[in-house]
Amino acid sequence: MKSSSAAVPMPDPYTPHSGDHRWRADHYELRFDYRVATNRFDGTATITATALDPLDKVVLDLHGMSVDRVDVDGVRAKKVSSGIHKLTVTPATPIAAGDVFTVHVRYRGAPHPVRSPWGQIGWEELTDGVIVAAQPTGAPTWFPCNDRPDDKATYRFEITCETGYDVVANGQLLGRERAGRGTRWTFAATEPLATYLATVQIGRYRTASLRGAPVPVTLHHPADLRTAAGTDFARVPEMLTLFADRFGPYPFPEYGVVVTDDELEIPLEAHGLAVFGRNHVDGEHGTDRLIAHELAHQWFGNSVTLGRWQDIWLHEGFACYAEWLWSEHRGGDTADVLAAAHRVGLLGQPQDLVVASPGAADMFDDRVYKRGALALHALRTTVGDEAFFSGLWTITERHRHGTVTPDDVAAAFAEAAGCDVGRVAAVLAPWIDEPGVPALPERSDLPERPERSDLP
Repeated sequence: MKSSSAAVPMPDPYTPHSGDHRWRADHYELRFDYRVATNRFDGTATITATALDPLDKVVLDLHGMSVDRVDVDGVRAKKVSSGIHKLTVTPATPIAAGDVFTVHVRYRGAPHPVRSPWGQIGWEELTDGVIVAAQPTGAPTWFPCNDRPDDKATYRFEITCETGYDVVANGQLLGRERAGRGTRWTFAATEPLATYLATVQIGRYRTASLRGAPVPVTLHHPADLRTAAGTDFARVPEMLTLFADRFGPYPFPEYGVVVTDDELEIPLEAHGLAVFGRNHVDGEHGTDRLIAHELAHQWFGNSVTLGRWQDIWLHEGFACYAEWLWSEHRGGDTADVLAAAHRVGLLGQPQDLVVASPGAADMFDDRVYKRGALALHALRTTVGDEAFFSGLWTITERHRHGTVTPDDVAAAFAEAAGCDVGRVAAVLAPWIDEPGVPALPERSDLPERPERSDLP
């Protein structure tokens, strides 16, 4: 496997207009009043940040919102310039490298998704509510931010909307109280999260708790889907238990699932949450594969996050492989059977995509998902289950709530297998660095590693 530099490109070539590497966000305090009926948003964002370089200007990502005032460290900004995608703030006094500073933005508007090569992303109105699906560059549709996947921060949300709607956001619900003619919901995410994983979901939902999981699990669903959703998501606690065994402890205090009243093209993950459309609910476990996939992203994508978008297989290949582990666990097709079948499927598709660098337009191509999963299965077949699952634990422990590179992944598996990293890279390279479809290895020829007592 080709070397991957730990340094993130400046800017990321897949999202060249997003983010600023001269400063780092540490905490976002987002307070806003939102009217579902009129799509009216009035908010403030207070960002605590650290200057990595001397700053005479602070540049934030913000799409389509009007800015009324900006203060830096409690002093009104000398100048504020709003472009189509950027908010440029000139503080009254330049900020020195290493200084911690705060930016307070008062803003308003009618938030809407932004067009992108990957479709419309960001804040979007439902028939009666809101969904936020921001991957990879939709976060600025509803708050000013440093929109880079490697810039992870903690969050606090205070969201007020009409009474009668449920509000769901990242982190733990701290409180709900009447506020004027509406209801204020307060959430806190104390584990650092990437901007694209910040979300708000608003709808007329019923809420249920799913028991038997290692952490609390909450299901939010339309009233008429109570029975079907209860059936389809009843296995989430079992999935959580399985993945905690295979990947390491669940990385967040709780897990939430939202089923929107609208149909959605695909489900989506967010920090501590997954969102499905009513079309993903049939009451017959017809979407177990998707439920497992989105849950696995809590480890691979949400806790352990890529530093550059070209490495998206580090999210999607792992989540796809989790589908195969779930099938294996439930007595369905084994990972061996599924890997062989998907390899045959890839042979019938164009072999012109390199997973290590698919290009921005193709980073969500299904071949990235399947080839990434096949790379992992090839490695599992080669090093054996003990070393493979120990390597997964090492990745999720070592890079918990941080960023990861392909080199980090190869190093973790080599350490677990007790071999040189070059041998692990040689197994992954044909799947990740080359466009062809190689044969799957049949058995291990790498040395066994010592048993680890905390693995199942």
